[in-house]
Amino acid sequence: MKKYYIFSLLAIQFLWFESAAQDIPIISRDSLEALLIRADEHISAYNYEQAIDDSYELINLAKAKDDNVYLAQAYNELGHIYLDTKDTARAKTNYFLGLQYALETMNDTILMRSYNNLGNIFSEIPETVQKGIDYYNKVVELAEKNQDTSELMIPLANIGWTYMDSGKFDKGYPYVHKALKLMDHQRIYHGEEFSTFYSQIYMLHGRYFASRKEYDSASVYFQKSLEIAEKDSLLLAATESYLEYADMLKEKGDYQGAYNALEKYNDLNSRIFEAEKMKQMEIATAQFNVNEYRKNLEVIKREQRYQNQIIEKSQEKVIVMVLSSLVLMFILFFLNKINRDRKKLINELKYKNQQLKEAKDEAEKLSMLKTRFFSTVSHEIRTPLYGVIGLTSLLLEDKSLAKHKTDLRSLKFSADYLLALINDVLQMNKMESNQVKLENVSFSLNDLINSITNSFEFTRLQNKNEIKVHLDEQIPSFLIGDPVRLSQVLMNLVGNAVKFTERGLIEISAIQRKKENNQSYVFFEVKDNGPGIPESKKKIIFEEFSQLESANYNYQGTGLGLPIVKKLLKLFGSQIHLESKEGEGSAFSFVIAFKEDTSKKQEVKTREESILEDAGQVKNILIVDDNRINQVVTKRILEKKKFQCDVAADGITAVQKVRDGEFDLVLMDLNMPGLSGFEASTEIRKFNKDIPLVALTAVEVEEVREEIYGSGMNDIIVKPYDVEQFYQIIYRNLLANKLSEKV
Repeated sequence: MKKYYIFSLLAIQFLWFESAAQDIPIISRDSLEALLIRADEHISAYNYEQAIDDSYELINLAKAKDDNVYLAQAYNELGHIYLDTKDTARAKTNYFLGLQYALETMNDTILMRSYNNLGNIFSEIPETVQKGIDYYNKVVELAEKNQDTSELMIPLANIGWTYMDSGKFDKGYPYVHKALKLMDHQRIYHGEEFSTFYSQIYMLHGRYFASRKEYDSASVYFQKSLEIAEKDSLLLAATESYLEYADMLKEKGDYQGAYNALEKYNDLNSRIFEAEKMKQMEIATAQFNVNEYRKNLEVIKREQRYQNQIIEKSQEKVIVMVLSSLVLMFILFFLNKINRDRKKLINELKYKNQQLKEAKDEAEKLSMLKTRFFSTVSHEIRTPLYGVIGLTSLLLEDKSLAKHKTDLRSLKFSADYLLALINDVLQMNKMESNQVKLENVSFSLNDLINSITNSFEFTRLQNKNEIKVHLDEQIPSFLIGDPVRLSQVLMNLVGNAVKFTERGLIEISAIQRKKENNQSYVFFEVKDNGPGIPESKKKIIFEEFSQLESANYNYQGTGLGLPIVKKLLKLFGSQIHLESKEGEGSAFSFVIAFKEDTSKKQEVKTREESILEDAGQVKNILIVDDNRINQVVTKRILEKKKFQCDVAADGITAVQKVRDGEFDLVLMDLNMPGLSGFEASTEIRKFNKDIPLVALTAVEVEEVREEIYGSGMNDIIVKPYDVEQFYQIIYRNLLANKLSEKV
């Protein structure tokens, strides 16, 4: 950004116009005015070494005459020079000195110029952009107070320029456009004196229209800017315009035009900042610093000689030495005490560190015990729940029990609700222990969403709600990702919407935002027209064990649903977005990138369907489970699909039956007395490498996944399960075995 130099020179022109208005001839200025004008001319011609010499000479003369007006202007000139040559630290120092003297002059014109210069400095630094805008606003206030339109357009243009450099083009454009209108008015009185300003303003208009992709309008303004800059040999304005013009042409796709513009930019830029001029400037600065150092050194030497004469003639130096000795002794005593205290603190710190280590070990031990406890509780609770949910599902399909259908649905809902609470607590425990990792498996998003909506059918009917699903047809049929974690996210969001909405509409949307590099970016949204969420509660609901009070529905839960959603989405590299207004409903949304499964085409579905059709050829399945109720549930579910089932209550029996019989698949429980499911699978694999072994367990899979596959099992079903998903896993393993036999 080059605004600091052009607009600052414009401010100098305004000072000259003001002087002219007071009938002070520019040509007949005294030596101070002549030096100021000469320094300004050297800056315009990029003769920085001469400009520095003139500015320092002006400072010395102005200090001698005690003239704060020219001191303020001289320091501002130095600020321009250092800022042009990228020495921001020195530029800032001189601008602050200029402001200090400007405040003493009570001259609003000079004060506005100082504020504008500091605004230019701070607006160039990303961390202090707002501070720069605040300085510009001080200029605006003074200009409006004095009704000085010529001074008002400078800070307006600088504010607009600053916003545009920050990417806020729509916010900056009104300032720039207003500055152009004021400039058009000033041109009536000052003719062509402000061509530099016009070149910069047209360039800013070009940047604005380029940001809006209105390239024709942008080109017009860039051409106007360059025409003025080249006509009046405005090198700085031309370099800025050519650089922005090149960026616009590149965005437009005109690469040749962009290259030509950059060539012009490089040529002009090298002419401005050629190495020789920089070197001369540094030499002049160094010379001045040396002179100042010598002057200060002479003063110090004179003061030292004077002090030595006083000390030599006085007896007080003896007293000073005695006092110094006493002070030194006190310091030594104090240091000794500090050293003793330090050793004591170190010993205390060691003791505290030991306590901390012991507490840490104890905490880790308790955390491990807690994890083990949750795992055990999970298995012990899920096992009977499997029987409750499974038997209830079977009874719901029994037509002879139609009059009890409502009661059975209530029973299944209660069991599902209890399972959801258990899963929430276990899920939060695993995430706190960093045990949750995403998997990459193939799944159908359509099937997953349909399964989710079906699971909330009871609650939907109970609250008299309607659920609509909007699934983008552009989303690939099969994606690769973690369907279990995605299902947990959607289940929590849909569950909240269904529970807290009465006689309303819940919309589940999945839309493909973009597709690149074989990845589909899917936008998910769960929207309802329920009671909504107050503004003050929007952050609280994502905290653990936090709930909202609902006046329409008396529902209580763990308060872990949304915190789990937030943490799971973080694993996906996404984040949850909430839009809600109290009384009008809520919308939760997020975006996840999935890989497209190009290997799983329609013919795979056809093969699975052929297995379904081939179910008439009875498939023999061995159910290995030590729980009698679970045996009955699993057997009843399989017999509905005309499978022939046999049961083994322990691992030893299971091994023997597989050895003696002919089974197409084995469902293997893991925790059994005697020979466990892991050990039984290992034994079976010694004499049968092909039969599909599927783990059917209620334990936390993440803890034993590697052990399951390591023992020779092919797949996993977690109890309690969705019946349709259960069938899919069974058919998938039967299909895989059938294909391997053909090979």
